[in-house]
Amino acid sequence: MLPLRLDRADPRPLGTQLADQVRHLVLDGALVGGDRMPATRRLAADLAVSRSVVEQAFDQLLAEGWLEARHGAGTWVADGTAGRPAAPPRRRPATRERDLVMLDAGTPWIDPRHQAVWRRAWREVSVATPPRGYDDARGLPELRALLAERLGRTRGVVVDADLVRITGGTGAGLRNLLAVLPSGPVAVEDPGYRAGVATVLESGRSVRDLPALDPVTDLHGCVAAYVTPAHQHPLGRVMPAADRLTLLATARRDGTLVVEDDYDSEFRYDVAPVPALASLDREQVAYLGTASKAILPSLRLGWSVVPDRLLDRYDAHRAVTHDVPPWPVQRALVTLLRDGYVDAVVRSARRVYAERAPRVVAALSPYAELAGPIAGMYSSWLLPHAAAVRARDAAEEAGFRVNLLRDYCRSATLSGLLVGFGGPTDAELDEALAVLAGALSSPAGRS
Repeated sequence: MLPLRLDRADPRPLGTQLADQVRHLVLDGALVGGDRMPATRRLAADLAVSRSVVEQAFDQLLAEGWLEARHGAGTWVADGTAGRPAAPPRRRPATRERDLVMLDAGTPWIDPRHQAVWRRAWREVSVATPPRGYDDARGLPELRALLAERLGRTRGVVVDADLVRITGGTGAGLRNLLAVLPSGPVAVEDPGYRAGVATVLESGRSVRDLPALDPVTDLHGCVAAYVTPAHQHPLGRVMPAADRLTLLATARRDGTLVVEDDYDSEFRYDVAPVPALASLDREQVAYLGTASKAILPSLRLGWSVVPDRLLDRYDAHRAVTHDVPPWPVQRALVTLLRDGYVDAVVRSARRVYAERAPRVVAALSPYAELAGPIAGMYSSWLLPHAAAVRARDAAEEAGFRVNLLRDYCRSATLSGLLVGFGGPTDAELDEALAVLAGALSSPAGRS
């Protein structure tokens, strides 16, 4: 019988306690790769809990790669897990940003179970025949076809593969769009995506602030409006249907291109993912997608669907500038999409985020107010700026990076914290939340 004990006085869910204890048994060497785990029914009886508690813990450990399921043979400790050093109870203060554990809005959880798919993708790249010269500036035809199918299936954007373009991420897609638009300012949500603002400014254009939570009724003089309607960055709000229609009507009236950054729309775990704005009007909306949240940020890969009237100029600009992702990376993504890797990663990450989000709410809601519904891999919290700074500094002293909401504002006067939960391990997340809660619960932290 495994040395496991669940404490009903512990505020953490029983399934989380069980997962933590099994994880530590592996880290300490009490369980090693190849050990068979007890059947869920038997373990539930031993611990006097419902079977669903054990199944929840096993699902979490399977998602993290500590356990593996063998069809018809039960659940086993995964090979290669024994001997991993356990995280210390307190992190040594970091002196450089790269030493910090990132609890930001953009670092996703990466499923460790799919390493074999990665290896197969790069093996296929190694034996594929590369193009003789510069490859197609539009992107690999096979990749565009797979993405067109996926956009129709998951985002409601029904589009022919010939209209999909492969980019170096949403930033590159926006940069290429700005290069073919007439001169004039670009409206950007406030608070909003900092990289989007920087890209607009670097193009030599001015930025007009759009209050992020208000309907857009005036775009006069703006050549484009950059929005994140499925999950407003950073406040987390879904743009209501009425506001979507108002935005599109305003854009048509004022001759403004709507640029939709659909950065993490698939990671809803409260309701089904909201269809893309481009599904309502593909001629008024330029759609930008990215692989950074669903696959890997360092892949530096994205896709765009541009209105027909801009497509020739868009293609000509990219062909001249060679602003195209490397052929090997595109070829690897073909394999990842074809073999179902992306769908599997989205499903497993959605489960992990759905389990972590309530823990974040439980830890921080006594001291701060949620700015919007939690979806994806981060949450936004409203609180006085001084308190947010103290919490941010306490987290950094403990080795964690969280961002201030004020840093995403221009005209807006909101203050608070952005707390991501995709990048850290479970143990790191719990420690970071304890540090933040401790800083916010102190008399100074509440001011």
